[in-house]
Amino acid sequence: MAKFPAPETGIALTHFIVSEDIARSRDFYADVLGGEVLLDSEPTIVALANGWIVINTGGPPTDDKPTVTLAVPDPNTISSFLNIRVANIQEIYDDWSSKGAKFLTPPIDRGAEIRCYMRDPDGHLIEVGQANQAFVEEHSS
Repeated sequence: MAKFPAPETGIALTHFIVSEDIARSRDFYADVLGGEVLLDSEPTIVALANGWIVINTGGPPTDDKPTVTLAVPDPNTISSFLNIRVANIQEIYDDWSSKGAKFLTPPIDRGAEIRCYMRDPDGHLIEVGQANQAFVEEHSS
């Protein structure tokens, strides 16, 4: 079982997402992307690779964030996104597509990397990328 994101020293990086349907998002991050559910409530926490996805509903401002409202994203305007680095992008693309992931395009060679983007069920943008080894070797000193 993955360790709960509570470091004894240093920091642990987690990614918080707002969801209209926590169970649907939990299933996406666990069943499609291969994460492990650590906490199945509100919030839900899914361990994914070497990080954690915290999933909760949105809501109005609170006393510790008095001007901030949490809401699912506008799919056409993104200010941040999850970036997942993989060893074999074609293998991941095929596997996750077969499990229901919706990619914007297939993987595209961009020179230094091969990448594609997908969305989770609430519209959060996720980049999936692989270092292009031929480019890295050609540009190494």
